[in-house]
Amino acid sequence: MNKLIERVCGLLAALALFAIMALTFFDVGGRKLLSNSIPGSLELTELLMVVVIFAALPLVSLRGEHVVFDSLDHYLPEVVRKAQRAIMQVLCGAALLGLAWLMWQTGGQYLETGETTAQLKILKAPFIYGMAVMCAVAGLIHLGMALHPTREAETGEGVTL
Repeated sequence: MNKLIERVCGLLAALALFAIMALTFFDVGGRKLLSNSIPGSLELTELLMVVVIFAALPLVSLRGEHVVFDSLDHYLPEVVRKAQRAIMQVLCGAALLGLAWLMWQTGGQYLETGETTAQLKILKAPFIYGMAVMCAVAGLIHLGMALHPTREAETGEGVTL
C-alpha cells in the first residue's frame, strides 16, 4: 500500500510541478519574446499548486516529515513520549478526516452551482474533491500510525502500514 501511495502521489505532484515549470517558462518567454503571455496562466498555476500541495500531503504524513516541536521530549520518559505520539497521530488523523469531509461537502456544492475559475471557466469541484481525497488518505495514514506505531514512525523516518 505504501508503494502505491508513494507512486501515485509522487507522480501527481511531480507532473503538476513540471507543468507549472513549463507553463511559467512559456508564459515568461511569450511575454518577453512575443509581448504576449498565456491567457489564464495564473489560474492554471494556482490549480496546479493545489495539486502539488495536496498530492504531497500523504507523502509527508507517510514519511513522518511534518514539522515537529520536540526540544523538550528528551526530558520525558519513553512511555510518555509514546503516548504523546499516539495522541498526536489520532488528533492529526481526525483533523484531516474532518477537513476531508468538509472539502467533500464543498466540492458537492461547487458541482451543484457549477462554480468555475474566473478567466478560463475550469470547474473547481474536481480540484476540491481531489483535495478531500488526499486529506482523507493522509488522515488514514495518521490513524494507522497511531494504531500500529513502528520504529520508523517513532523516529520520524518513515512509516510502514
